[in-house]
Amino acid sequence: MEFLSGILEYGFLQKALLTSVMVGMICGIIGCFIILRGMALMGDAISHAVLPGVALSYMLGINFFFGAVVTGVLTALGIGYVSQNSRIKNDSAIGIVFTSFFAVGIILITFAKSSTDLYHILFGNVLAVRASDMWITLIIGIVIAAVVYLFYKELLVSSFDPVMSAAYGLPGRLIHYLLMTLLTLVTVASLQTVGIILVVAMLITPASTAYLLTNRLWVMIYLAAGFGALSAVVGLYFSVKYNLASGAAIVLASAIWFMLALAFSPKQGVLWRHFRSRRKKAALKGL
Repeated sequence: MEFLSGILEYGFLQKALLTSVMVGMICGIIGCFIILRGMALMGDAISHAVLPGVALSYMLGINFFFGAVVTGVLTALGIGYVSQNSRIKNDSAIGIVFTSFFAVGIILITFAKSSTDLYHILFGNVLAVRASDMWITLIIGIVIAAVVYLFYKELLVSSFDPVMSAAYGLPGRLIHYLLMTLLTLVTVASLQTVGIILVVAMLITPASTAYLLTNRLWVMIYLAAGFGALSAVVGLYFSVKYNLASGAAIVLASAIWFMLALAFSPKQGVLWRHFRSRRKKAALKGL
């Protein structure tokens, strides 16, 4: 009840709740395509590689949105260029490029006069979210929802069957970079909520939870968005009530839903599979 009364009374809590719910939903939506395409490491790379752009934006006194988007897109292009123009495989290219960008970001932080705001970017502080951050997150959410809705069939085919996608004449590379751009936007939207360090967890965990519960992509997208939003609400509640780090609380809430799905999912749950296995063994012994 105290949390609900606080939401109704304090504007900063209202902004925090709305922003964190939006972040949870858009992370879940994009996360579905990230895990289906086996690009979890790319999500980690983009989330870390935006750090130099954030640091430069802070030093120049401009909104970190612009610097983060530029460095995120440059990272995706750099990884693609290295993997396509050398013998280096994609996972190695990811490791080389994103760690280089992240290292540059750390060095830039040392040149910044104050690291307080950048510390919140690393680890998140949703309670300090500004109105401008909330509106940026809302705009990013609308853009992502619109793109996924308009290009759902193309994303579906290219995610599940790249060979059929190429046979249909779909531009695989363009779709890949479109997803990388959306991933960068999601990362930027998540900076104030869960931070650079933990954003990959929000990209992967709600989508993975949904993946354990359904075999249909559209259902998976709705479930992932729902789990992301629920994690945001529960995490924010415990963050406010027990004075915990907001990003960590949201991620832990998301992990709890995943563990429950892992244990109790009707088809993929560990416990149900164990019970079915024991039942089959008992049936065989009875023959």
